[in-house]
Amino acid sequence: MTSISSTAANRIFYLPKLRTTLIAAVRGLRVASHVLYGLLLVSLFPLLKTTAQHHIVKYWSRKLLDILHVGLETHGYYPAVTVQGRLLLANHISWLDAVALNAVLPAYFVAKHEVGNWPLLGWIFHGIHTLFIKRDFKMDTLRINHQIAKLLAQGERVALFPQGTTTDGTQLGHFHSSLLQGAVAIEAAICPIAIRYHDGRGKFNLDAAFIGDMTFIQSLWKILCSPALHVTLMYLPTLTSIGKNRRMLAAEAQSTIYRALARLPCNLSCPAPDSSVMVTWHDIILPTTRADFINS
Repeated sequence: MTSISSTAANRIFYLPKLRTTLIAAVRGLRVASHVLYGLLLVSLFPLLKTTAQHHIVKYWSRKLLDILHVGLETHGYYPAVTVQGRLLLANHISWLDAVALNAVLPAYFVAKHEVGNWPLLGWIFHGIHTLFIKRDFKMDTLRINHQIAKLLAQGERVALFPQGTTTDGTQLGHFHSSLLQGAVAIEAAICPIAIRYHDGRGKFNLDAAFIGDMTFIQSLWKILCSPALHVTLMYLPTLTSIGKNRRMLAAEAQSTIYRALARLPCNLSCPAPDSSVMVTWHDIILPTTRADFINS
């Protein structure tokens, strides 16, 4: 019987890990290059119309997911979300949530003030007109609500994560209502969106979770090293804000997203039919090319 020396065994054990590290490092360099490209693009935004800006954000976001090797799959009432002046509400797992949502339908996002201070990416977030909020100041909540109402009244889409923080995706946090007052004031419709990260076969993948004391670099590296990371977005039936207060809307949106996540079957590419969450649109977004942007 032929025996394998301990040195040879160690080499066999570490080869896959070394290969994963090298692939992640190459992807990381491509991410850095893409971020620099994004900075160049947003510097041109003052010269472009809003429609052109949205096309660029959509193309850049799709390309970033492509570089990160993250599969994107969508289900649900997508046409309802395309209507002007809608407030998008989603559960929150990672900074990657906003990238995935923008890769389908760009919107003005509400984010905590600290995100705007991130190296390079923070500059891009400023460039695409992210609404930054200082959560410790109640008056800032009032300011953001006024901005949300103004954008919605102008027919723009605004997106926010009412949990206020992230979870690992296996549970749903409480939906806070403080930033829904702007939508209530002008009776704008609410579009709930359920987000789940998985391995492509329905099993939870926690590699995208941006939780605890994790830094952005740590989170990015974990995503770069992930062997199979996919994100599914479920666009759920629109909620009306007419005759409701912000707390009622927050509770309704949380309940709607909770039920949608609970109903997701093992095979995420084939949603189980349900009369209350009827799937009217389904798409799988694969790696993109520059032609996608030109033709969009």
